[in-house]
Amino acid sequence: MSARKGAFYTGQYRNLLLDYGFDEQEIDSRLHETWTALFEGADETRIYYPVGNDMGYMLDTGNNDVRTEGMSYGMMMAVQMDRQDVFDRLWKWTKSYMYMTEGVHAGYFAWSCLPDGKRNSNGPAPDGEEYFALSLFFASHRWGDREEPFNYSEQARTLLRTCVHKGEDGEGYPMWNLDNKLIKFVPDCEFTDPSYHLPHFYELFALWSFPEDRTFWKEAAAASRRFLPTACHPVTGLSPEYSFYDGQPNHIRGYGHFFSDSYRVAANIGLDAEWFAADEWQRTEAARIQAFFADKEPDDYRRYTIEGEPFEEKSLHPVGLTATNAVSALANPEDPNARISVERFWQTPVRTGDRRYYDNCLYMFAMLALSGRFRIWMPKDQQP
Repeated sequence: MSARKGAFYTGQYRNLLLDYGFDEQEIDSRLHETWTALFEGADETRIYYPVGNDMGYMLDTGNNDVRTEGMSYGMMMAVQMDRQDVFDRLWKWTKSYMYMTEGVHAGYFAWSCLPDGKRNSNGPAPDGEEYFALSLFFASHRWGDREEPFNYSEQARTLLRTCVHKGEDGEGYPMWNLDNKLIKFVPDCEFTDPSYHLPHFYELFALWSFPEDRTFWKEAAAASRRFLPTACHPVTGLSPEYSFYDGQPNHIRGYGHFFSDSYRVAANIGLDAEWFAADEWQRTEAARIQAFFADKEPDDYRRYTIEGEPFEEKSLHPVGLTATNAVSALANPEDPNARISVERFWQTPVRTGDRRYYDNCLYMFAMLALSGRFRIWMPKDQQP
């Protein structure tokens, strides 16, 4: 990338909003207002709901269920905002209702439950597991381990061991393909979701997982960084929701186009660039995405082929797409289109209504990333 080294090496996080001229006090206020809207606010914006004295859940308001995606996202938000109380409530709800102790998926988390804890499915979704693991490591490094289930680092290492070694006893499947080191869409299938690829997470797993698993995670980081350029279109930068391991769109059930899952790829690339400044392709890819959307208004965002052809169907989550495009600016902040994407995000409020959950999760992550608050929480002896 550029001469700038990633925050992992320097400990310095770019406040891109400040660099672009936004007022520092207004940035801090917007960040905390966003947290309040999602976790403590009125019903029109809230997605976090406490339960009893010691639990809580993140509600997918469009589907009226609780998903490992949202629970793990909420935990990551809580550790970044130094809210151990919320983190522990979410983690206890997750362990109480989502964690599977028997059957083919024992050791994973059921991806969807009702708000009362009843499971809609006994299958896992790997994007939840990878966010659970890293948020638990961050919690351990920021607050310290306590009694089970709040022995955060041990919980994270054990989960990652399951993700890699599940099935060695003949029952179940790992969450990564052990040959090509690419994350699967679900454990018992052989295709992937480009938005699940988080090489910047795997770099950290390679430091903190059980010693025997660390080589795998280092290889997984390299494999995902090789994969992403094959999945993102060389002109538009758009990626499909599902793809085969060679990056080609997988059109099963219509998921081979650029739609809701795909939005996260831009944000993942931006955060990887901020943390590790891994390669020049990240800058190029962000520029392609921003150029594609520069002349499009959020009210008219649509489903697209990865070549950029629009469908009649409009985006279900235009606020989320606006947020993720803005985060990609971390990879190429000097590009005029990067500034356009960030200014467009700044002018966008959090979403209200039934579809607010996914949009506002991505919105909160964008506020953290663009203000320099989406940070790697390291053990004291590893800090740069």
